[in-house]
Amino acid sequence: MPIDGTHSPDGLDDLDAEREHLAASRRDLARMRRRVESLDSSTAGNWVSAEILDATLARRLEQLADDPEVPLFFGRIDRAAAVGGEPGAEPLIEQSHIGRRHISDSAGDPMVVDWRAPVSVPFYRASRTEPMGLARRRRYGFSHGELTAFEDESLIDGGPEQQEHSALLEAEIERPRVGPMRDIVATIQPEQDVLVRADLSQTIVVQGAPGTGKTAVGLHRAAYLLYAHRDQLTRRGVLIVGPNASFLRYIRDVLPALGEIEAKQATIEELVTKNGQSHGALRAEEPASVATLKGDVRMAEVLHRAVWSHVGEPEEALVVPRGSRRWRVPTYEAREALEGLRANDLRYAAGRALLPRALAHRVLVQMERSGDSPDDRVHDAVARAKPVKDYAAVLWPDLKPAKVLFRLFTDATWLAEVADGLLSESEQETLLWAKPPRSAGAARWSLADLVLLDEIADLLDRTPSVAHIVADEAQDLSAMMLRALGRRSTTGSLTILGDLAQATTPWASSSWTDALTHLGKPDGHVEQLTRGFRVPADVIAYAARLLPHIAPDLEPPVAVRRARGDLTFTTSSVVAALEDALGRPGSVGLIVPDASLAEVRAELTEAALAYAEIGVPADEETEFDAHLDLVPASLAKGLEFDHVVVSDPTAIVAGEPDRATGLRRLYVCLTRAVTSLVVRHDALPDELGPEELGGVLDPVDAKVGT
Repeated sequence: MPIDGTHSPDGLDDLDAEREHLAASRRDLARMRRRVESLDSSTAGNWVSAEILDATLARRLEQLADDPEVPLFFGRIDRAAAVGGEPGAEPLIEQSHIGRRHISDSAGDPMVVDWRAPVSVPFYRASRTEPMGLARRRRYGFSHGELTAFEDESLIDGGPEQQEHSALLEAEIERPRVGPMRDIVATIQPEQDVLVRADLSQTIVVQGAPGTGKTAVGLHRAAYLLYAHRDQLTRRGVLIVGPNASFLRYIRDVLPALGEIEAKQATIEELVTKNGQSHGALRAEEPASVATLKGDVRMAEVLHRAVWSHVGEPEEALVVPRGSRRWRVPTYEAREALEGLRANDLRYAAGRALLPRALAHRVLVQMERSGDSPDDRVHDAVARAKPVKDYAAVLWPDLKPAKVLFRLFTDATWLAEVADGLLSESEQETLLWAKPPRSAGAARWSLADLVLLDEIADLLDRTPSVAHIVADEAQDLSAMMLRALGRRSTTGSLTILGDLAQATTPWASSSWTDALTHLGKPDGHVEQLTRGFRVPADVIAYAARLLPHIAPDLEPPVAVRRARGDLTFTTSSVVAALEDALGRPGSVGLIVPDASLAEVRAELTEAALAYAEIGVPADEETEFDAHLDLVPASLAKGLEFDHVVVSDPTAIVAGEPDRATGLRRLYVCLTRAVTSLVVRHDALPDELGPEELGGVLDPVDAKVGT
């Protein structure tokens, strides 16, 4: 048993003591749960309070759930303090076990300290050069929830010499996985912890190479913020945005495993279609060139002009009969009332609602001048009078997002008017529908259209803001999609996760500075993670050959694991390429060109190989839980598998609208492996070069590294 880098004769006794502490912690967690189960809402003052209390108790019970397969703690920190503060006195060791949630004994003393608590920070950041008050850091090894080993690291001068690498830390990182993504709370690195605990008010962009843990950083940051700012974030909400539904299912268990169940998850499509507006569903696809234009930030100004162009100019006076009198608001006064509202930078609908009251105010001024003393009731009555409401409705008509966009895409004259100086004539022609639908209700909206409808909806009525948004794979979002995120965090902050080298949409962001501007957070901080903890060294080095062609300005990733990983090349069949991976423990991902899915399904079925397919509704319950997952190249982003077979890289590149996007897609696919990668090919893209086989093109297979 490694104790401070050596084998201690009493290590077995120490291990037994730790096992007893684990058992005692589990008993105390059960006691805490029983305590919550004994509470009910019978003492609540009213039914509203009772419902709130019931919901709170249900959430607390869920947070206290105990999975015997998941360790209650994963580390320990020992602080040394001299008794009485006298130099040379016998040190007093203060121990804190660090785990996923706080557990206390019957006296209220901590058995396990939450990893997010301030006292836990040194576990992640302390070093020999900066021990942060620690004498020792201990890591534990577990097997199916049972404590099997521990490893100590001395952080004081004169302590035992340390090994360069932590065997338990490496074992946890490389532990085979089957199922959705798991948390990395036991293996968070210092540079990751700094980002996780960044202040709530700060918007952060994490530019992370494959395997650097950027997704985990974002999710653990959400868990930390929910802990540190519980009331504020529970009240205003936390939102996790992912690139597709499969990705969200892949990460769905991370926050609950950390005791957090409050955050909501959504894709961009869900975000703009389930926002309380009846814009319609995603029913159409369109050419990449059209979607790229609709995602251009210039469309924001086009839509702004389109909406506000509906506000008219008064052409006649307003006449309001009241009793025996007729009150007249001259045209110039009506214009002043209208312009005054527009000058206040109101949303369109808010200005429309206020215009009748602004006009009524002009009538009340005349009443006062004539000697009357109108009060608020008179003001309300005048504002509700039919002549006033009808006059205001003509000047400031009611709008619906779908009708505005429908007119924009069908009325060439109006489009030319609102896009003047912004879009060229050819771009305007691109936006116009070749075969217009009969009405807005019959329109088949694309994803880019739905984002534009969301923009229009925000011009009409302000979009509610949440406290914090975590957006993953954000490099693939258009400027208009980023604006959709930004308006949902106008009074909050964001954690933006992505890698410009993995951008696989024609409308992807070209820089994080531009992305922050579109989000409305130009002062956001960009942090680059380049140390790869997941992808093996040989695999990342091979994939990095594409970087000069897809992202020449980015720093290449550096693998920090000692294991080089298995990198194999073969020209055999898909089934033969899978043979070695399927015989090893852990998850296997077969990544294929989208166009080859049907062919590969047939091959797997003929070979009687059981598999689940990512992105297929019928397989949603089994994807990530199967030993073998069939992964379309378009859905590989963000996923990880112990063993990966990438089939036909050349076809993966050719399946994208342009070669640069295709090479980025291939870069994504090549970096999904945690342990081994098999590249099955007939021919490799020129950008990878022939050197990967040491200059020898074996017609069967070749292997690099071990």
